[in-house]
Amino acid sequence: MKPSMMSPAAMPAVIHIPDVQSSADTRRLAINKVGIKDIRHPIKVRDRSGGEQHTIATFNMYVNLPHNFKGTHMSRFVEILNVPGREISVDSFKDMLTEMTGRLEAEAGHIEMTFMYFVTKAAPVSAVQSLMDYEVTFIGEIRDSQPTMNVKVVVPVTSLCPCSKKISRYGAHNQRSHVTVNVRAQDFIWIEDIIDLVEKEASCELYGLLKRPDEKHVTERAYDNPKFVEDMVRDIAAKLNQDDRVAAYAVESENFESIHNHSAYAMIEHDKEAKLPNLEPV
Repeated sequence: MKPSMMSPAAMPAVIHIPDVQSSADTRRLAINKVGIKDIRHPIKVRDRSGGEQHTIATFNMYVNLPHNFKGTHMSRFVEILNVPGREISVDSFKDMLTEMTGRLEAEAGHIEMTFMYFVTKAAPVSAVQSLMDYEVTFIGEIRDSQPTMNVKVVVPVTSLCPCSKKISRYGAHNQRSHVTVNVRAQDFIWIEDIIDLVEKEASCELYGLLKRPDEKHVTERAYDNPKFVEDMVRDIAAKLNQDDRVAAYAVESENFESIHNHSAYAMIEHDKEAKLPNLEPV
């Protein structure tokens, strides 16, 4: 029997499904961030050479929740990632942020998009090419309809200890370090620009593939350019202070010490737009 010919008694009953998330909450406690973590989705990223990289990003997506609502609609976060025809890219990141807060009727929202980014590098002597991978995170926040975006890049480098070089009759201990630069840009900045800045200020940069002449070069380069963890963050911060594209930044360096079972760490953060305290005498 066709559905249109079914008798009213035979028609399936409409089931009412309660919307528990939208029910009232009486505890009067607002939630700063609620949403989903560690959901993976394909994205597209333009690189400085004019090409595109297709990679997989891990997303964290949150909104605020007023005190009078019991919960948020978790499925809507996933729906935003899976809009038919949408190709997620850096360019569409801010649009997603605005759409998320609108669909979830929130006043504030936060999205983190973390992905591996690859740069083709030529070894310093043999010029053999290989890929280096860097962890990149785009961090978007929107509050009172005003979006902001930060770019965070983790750059692995070599650091060589100046004290070890000074006090040792031969050799000096060195280690791999992770320098993390988190910038809020007021003008467009390439991921490669941040990577280049960090690698130039390290004792030596890293490469995916090195031949013996290259290994000799990078060993001697690090020995000729010793850096404490404090030197690393100060030198990078000085360069960021001179870059008009950067409105605020945080620079961290973690040295995975080769002569200790702990790391050395330093951090500098600075907001160029923050008001300076009044230092005039009262």
